Amino acid sequence: MDISLLAFAHILVAAAVCWLNFIVIDVFFRLPEAGGVVGATAIGKHIEKGGGALHGGYMMGNIVSSPDASAGTLLAACGVFIAGIPGGLLAALLVYIGNRICHDPGYAGTTGCLTATFIISGFTLIGFSPAEFIAGMVIAILTIQGISHRHSSRLLSTLWRVRRG
Repeated sequence: MDISLLAFAHILVAAAVCWLNFIVIDVFFRLPEAGGVVGATAIGKHIEKGGGALHGGYMMGNIVSSPDASAGTLLAACGVFIAGIPGGLLAALLVYIGNRICHDPGYAGTTGCLTATFIISGFTLIGFSPAEFIAGMVIAILTIQGISHRHSSRLLSTLWRVRRG
C-alpha cells in the first residue's frame, strides 16, 4: 500500500475512533440533557430554532462553552504527539483546569483526554502516528460542529434518547 494511502486510511480510522471516544463520553456525562455551562442553553435553543434538535443543541452548546471530551481528545492527540503519554497527561490537567475556569460541573473533558491519551498511545504501537489522530480529531469535530448543526444535533439527540432508554 502506498504510504500516502496508508496515512489517509489511518486518518479515517483515527477520525472514527476519536468520534466514538468523544461522543460516547459526552453522552455518558449527560451533555445533551441541558445546558450545563453559561451559553450552552442559548446555543441549544438557537440550533432548535434553526430546525435542529434541542438536546443535540444543548450538547453542541456544552461543547462550545467548556472543554469537553472533543477538546480533550484533540488536546490529548497534541500532547501525545509532543511528549508521549506524559504530554497527554499534561493535556488532561490543562483540560481539568479549563473546566474549573468555566465552572463546568462535569469531567467529560478530562475523561476524554485521559482515555484518548491511552487510546492514541496504544494505536502508536500498531503503526499509527499521533499526528494522524490530530487530523482525525479535526475531522470528527467538523462532523459535529462544522457541517450541519441541524443534522448533527438530530443525531446527537437520537443518541441521547438511546442513552436515556
